[in-house]
Amino acid sequence: MHKKHSNLLLKTAAIFGLIGAGIGGHMAGSYDYAFRAAHAHILVVGWLSLFSWAVYYRVFKPVSVKLATAHVYTAIIGTIGLTSGMILDIFNVPQPFYFIVYIGGGVTLLASFFLFALLAFMKHEE
Repeated sequence: MHKKHSNLLLKTAAIFGLIGAGIGGHMAGSYDYAFRAAHAHILVVGWLSLFSWAVYYRVFKPVSVKLATAHVYTAIIGTIGLTSGMILDIFNVPQPFYFIVYIGGGVTLLASFFLFALLAFMKHEE
């Protein structure tokens, strides 16, 4: 199961990497930096964190499959929510809507980091 988690995180990280690089290219070409915060979060959380976790699941086999599965899905859902909420704000979507997406994603992502911390301190099968 840990390789399935790794593959899912790796593919999701690749998508976020493409989106982040595309936004960066757009900002560089247009000299419009409205997306800079979303761009940074997409690359750091969406690409770097998800990729790091993909490597973790490739190297280690956590003893709790349920905890690992919860971590993977909260990481992906939280990253999508947080970054989507930031982008919806840029496009002037009404605050109640983007705020729910943004805060909901952020809280979910925070939960994923907590779950990862638990996994990191648990015993691993080699």
